[in-house]
This record gives sequence, C-alpha cells and structure tokens, in this order.
Amino acid sequence: MKVLVIIPAYNEELNIKKVVSNLIDHYPQYNYVVVNDGSADSTSQICHQEGYNIIDLPVNLGLAGAFQTGLKYADQEGYDCAIQFDADGQHRPEYIEDLLKEIENGYDIVIGSRFVTEKKPFSMRMLGNRMIERAIKFSTGKVLTDPTSGMRMYSKKIIHEFASNINYGPEPDTISFMIKQGASVKDVQVKMDERTAGESYLNLTRSIAYMLRMMLSILFIQNFRKRRKAD
Repeated sequence: MKVLVIIPAYNEELNIKKVVSNLIDHYPQYNYVVVNDGSADSTSQICHQEGYNIIDLPVNLGLAGAFQTGLKYADQEGYDCAIQFDADGQHRPEYIEDLLKEIENGYDIVIGSRFVTEKKPFSMRMLGNRMIERAIKFSTGKVLTDPTSGMRMYSKKIIHEFASNINYGPEPDTISFMIKQGASVKDVQVKMDERTAGESYLNLTRSIAYMLRMMLSILFIQNFRKRRKAD
C-alpha cells in the first residue's frame, strides 16, 4: 500500500532533522510530508536546506489545520493510507508496519497505543487519558486504551472524508464520533519516546482545559453532530 507519513511541525527546529532523517535513512518505503504550521523558528529553513518534502503554511493554523492540510495532500496524491506522526521525536517509525497491517485487515482507523499490553500508570499525567477513555467507553461502548495518542493511521476512505470536511480534527472526540458512525477502530501496542528537545504546547493549564473540552465534546456535543460524507 502507498503510505504517507504526515508530520505537522510547529517550532520544532531542534527535532525535525532527526525525525525526518530517520525516516529517509531507515524507512524509505514510506513517503512523508512535513506540514510547517507557520513556525516562528528555523523549522522551515532547515527543511528547505535539507531538501525535505514540505508544505509551508503562511500562518499558524494549529494542529487541526496542519493535520487537514496533510490529509488533503494525501487525498490529492492518491495515498492508500496516512499516518499522523509527531515532529518532536516521540513516535517510533518501526511501528508503522504494525499499524499498516491492521489497515490492510480492513480497519478504518488504527491507533498506536502505549497501553494495549502495558499497564497504564496511575499519575496526574495519565488522569486525563483515563477520563477520556471512560468517556468514550460510556458514549460508544468501545474501549480505546490510549485515546490521546497522536499516532493514528487512516484508511483511504477516511482520508478522503477527513480531507473534504473542515470539521474533523485529530482529536479523541473525532474518533469517538467516527465510532458512532460505524467506523472500525483498532488499538495496536507501540512504544513512544519522551521529547528530548524543545517544549510541549501542553502545559498543566492547557492540559486541564484540553481534557475538559474533550469530555464535554465526547459526552454531549458529538450527540448533535451531523456526518456529511465526502462524494
């Protein structure tokens, strides 16, 4: 299958070369595109200097905008599946093949989970993850062991639908909505690394706000959402 690795990047000058070079050098079977989300640092310059495949957004649209840009590119170029891949070095490309096997088995969305076979730790960091997991189970009956994981692979059908509608962000509430609409979703065990350079957007305040927003959306707002399938 023709696979695209979508790498949304915002101010990742300290990580982007390591992430993309690793793909190019060790996983040439996968194509990739860096979506530079209006970075204020040297992310774009580094990518252009290295000759990487890059789409430069003129302003910062946020993860949802960068994600949809990548999916529009995947749709236009006819890819069979696409995977969302962090630019901070946390996602390991050796697990792409495991996710791809489940797409080939007919799943619509496959999530790289840290907790399929590994026990989820009890910590403040995992509190939001646990609460969102329970909200999705309550709302859909489906257990997603790592609903906040950003390592998600999408089938060709889902790529086209997401690329054609602006209301599909790369978040747990969208996955919950798609499950309700009949999409098949599978968790696959992966390992992830800690960020080694730069700072995450999600500090404590933003993490709490994110968790509350996801809970409200999953439990209430998604019940009123209408699905408009792509042509």
